[in-house]
Amino acid sequence: MITRKPTLWELRELREIAEFQFGVSGELLIPEDILLVVSPNTNRARFIILDGEKYLSLRARDYRFNLHISSGLVLNKILPKPKLRVYVKDEYVELIARGGNLFSRHVLAADPSIRPGDEVLVVDSKGDLIAVGRSRLSGWEMAYYNRGEAVRIREGVLK
Repeated sequence: MITRKPTLWELRELREIAEFQFGVSGELLIPEDILLVVSPNTNRARFIILDGEKYLSLRARDYRFNLHISSGLVLNKILPKPKLRVYVKDEYVELIARGGNLFSRHVLAADPSIRPGDEVLVVDSKGDLIAVGRSRLSGWEMAYYNRGEAVRIREGVLK
């Protein structure tokens, strides 16, 4: 893997992907001082590094972002509530923050516009970020059903 500064065209493309996927201004989510980790075989971006840590990952199959805690914290600040958020019952916050998957019975509420496969912010009842992951159910199903995996957690705030 090769690490380098993005070209102006690449930076614009990354910001457009962020705007499409998350509905926020690309400039707010992806600052100028990022580094790209590029595949040597395809010369396509795979990771975005900010301040020496993994910030966002680009999926090869559909060229959409996977969130990490650092980008989740930024999104949690700039997205209007409850967009892309899944709220967890207080007694399960620590379990989820350590990286355990979130099941429907642990969900307090969820953004009804969430679709299966969307990247989501998992937050406590006060709205503080505890984890990021990919939804397995739609938002209304997470809150309605008492069975099944709601969110596959990628990364929790407690390691």
